[in-house]
Amino acid sequence: MHEYDLIVTLTAGFGAALFLGYITQRLGLSPIVGYLLAGTLLGPNTPGLTVDAAIAEQLAEIGVILLMFGVGLQFHLDELLAVRGVAVPGALVQCAVSTLLGVWLAHAVGWSWASGTIFGIALAVASTVVVIRVLSDHNSLHTPGGHIAVGWLVVEDVFSVLAIVMLPALFGGSESGQPLWITLAFTILKVSGLIAFTAFVGARVIPWVLDHVAMTKSRELFTLTVLAIALGIAVGSAFVFGVSMALGAFLAGMIVGRSDYSLRAASDALPMRDAFAVLFFVSVGLLLDPASLLDSPLLFAGTLAIVLIGSPVATFVFMWAVRQPLRESLTVAVSLAQIGEFSFILSTLGRDLGLFTMAATNTIVAASIVSIVVNPVLYRTIEPILAWVNGVPALRAFLDRSAPIDGGEISQEMRAAKKAHRAVLIGFGPTGKTVARLLKEAGIEPTIVELNIETVRAIRESGCDAVYGDATRPETLIEAGIANADNLILTSAGMANSTEVIRAAREANPKIRVLARAAYLRDLAGIRQAGADTVYTGEGEVALAFVEDLLARLGATAEQIDRERSRAHSELFGEHAG
Repeated sequence: MHEYDLIVTLTAGFGAALFLGYITQRLGLSPIVGYLLAGTLLGPNTPGLTVDAAIAEQLAEIGVILLMFGVGLQFHLDELLAVRGVAVPGALVQCAVSTLLGVWLAHAVGWSWASGTIFGIALAVASTVVVIRVLSDHNSLHTPGGHIAVGWLVVEDVFSVLAIVMLPALFGGSESGQPLWITLAFTILKVSGLIAFTAFVGARVIPWVLDHVAMTKSRELFTLTVLAIALGIAVGSAFVFGVSMALGAFLAGMIVGRSDYSLRAASDALPMRDAFAVLFFVSVGLLLDPASLLDSPLLFAGTLAIVLIGSPVATFVFMWAVRQPLRESLTVAVSLAQIGEFSFILSTLGRDLGLFTMAATNTIVAASIVSIVVNPVLYRTIEPILAWVNGVPALRAFLDRSAPIDGGEISQEMRAAKKAHRAVLIGFGPTGKTVARLLKEAGIEPTIVELNIETVRAIRESGCDAVYGDATRPETLIEAGIANADNLILTSAGMANSTEVIRAAREANPKIRVLARAAYLRDLAGIRQAGADTVYTGEGEVALAFVEDLLARLGATAEQIDRERSRAHSELFGEHAG
């Protein structure tokens, strides 16, 4: 039986996560809830099949590394700078308030100050996955409130990474008998060494490696390279520098994220992250003992109160104090009213340090499930609240002291995102170059999607906007601005998976006009069914050119040529229209 433990754990974990994740998704909840419930059902505290928790935890370690790599990869400093006047101090205040409330609650139930500190920090950080999902579902991601929430999350992520690095030094150094200040000094020195090595060596070596692998044009090798970089730096940070693997993975993600390969790494390699992240959530669910919550109901109720009331109120009060509009204040406060992946990582850290009991882990996991379930429901109350407040002028005047900080920068970004007549071009061969030139001459700035890194760099140097990535990936099209574009133009003949590109574009922007190019007439039906408005095929255009040339040489009039050309066009394209 033991030789199949790994297979059984993987199969049961993925299968249960798929089933329950699908159900929760259909119910309008985050699939994370389904993953956690899957772990609970497969754990020792519920009847039925029980998987090997030790194997699940080892696989979950890979999930943590890849999660942190993804955080670093998507760490956008410009998003933070655009709202730094609100997001930086606001997130620090909210994290401090939530942490102090958690420490107070833990101390009230008899825990040590060390345990309470980790517990409080775990309650202070929201789930990036859930916030982005909720904001996207309500078309709020690209609003001023959405931008502030994203910047807020960036600060929380940095806060969490620092906590993961420093907490072992604070609460795990006593075993060596060294004074605390020496332990902290050595930790800071090791972290500084890792950052310096990553910044000066990694920033040069990693892009060089990715350049050479990208030249092979092998997706498998590129994906393998990104994963090797993430895992390699993570393991190296632990064995060489003596710091957490999570920090090494985060720094590796930042280096790749600053390179020209950030988007392709996100689209090609991160699906692997998602798979292992599912196992991470399942492994957390394995620890949940629902029955034990009845042993400490006040702890569970207090935890929910901090997550669903204390943290949002602290956020709202800060937003009110810095004179943010009421809508933005409510958007940020409500969207952050839940906990997720970083809370689980901190919970695992607490157990590793011997500071967390099963009651603490149970409470965090259960509070996360409840808060993630409740969060979308809470978000839907924003509009009714605004309508009610607007009906009470005195209350409106008190709550909405609108004087947006950094509002000019946000508005400018929003205006740029909504630029009229945007066009997204796939491919930059001879046809793509010609189309791009004509668009620019007509006052339309195209965004060009290319999978050749040297071409992308040349396009950017010429002053045009270019995105490096695979156009079949929705993330690439979104980065290119497909949601706000008027036209999508596929300029490459015989492009593989062109129908996938068209379908992805239609899903992101149903109103977009799609012009496509095909190599053969037989491809017309499939491309049109995928959603293309107009399709041009080299085979058909050559036939029409032959007809026109032959008739002209035979002395046909212009009217005759037009008539015969139209008939040939109908025969050629009508026959293959499907």
